[in-house]
Amino acid sequence: MTKADLINYVSEKSDISKKDISIVINECFEAITKALAKKEKVQIVGFGTFEARERKERMGRNPSTGKEIKIPKTTVPAFKAGKALKEAVAK
Repeated sequence: MTKADLINYVSEKSDISKKDISIVINECFEAITKALAKKEKVQIVGFGTFEARERKERMGRNPSTGKEIKIPKTTVPAFKAGKALKEAVAK
C-alpha cells in the first residue's frame, strides 16, 4: 500500500475529502519524524512504537574490495509492532 492508497482508503471509509485526509496523514508523519529526531518515542497503543535507536561504531567490509572499514555510530529509526498488530497479522 502506498501513501496515495492509504489516503484513498481512509477517505472512502470516513467520507472525508482526500485533500483533508492527505493533510492529516502528512502532519502525522511529520509529527512522528520530529519526535524521532528529538530521540523521543512515539507509542500508538494497539499498533506499535516508533523510536530512535543508536547503532554503535563497528567494523564492516567493503563488498567490492573486501577491505575492512570502520562504520561510524549512527541513529536509526525503528518500529516495534504492538500486540494487537502482531495478532492481526498472524491470523
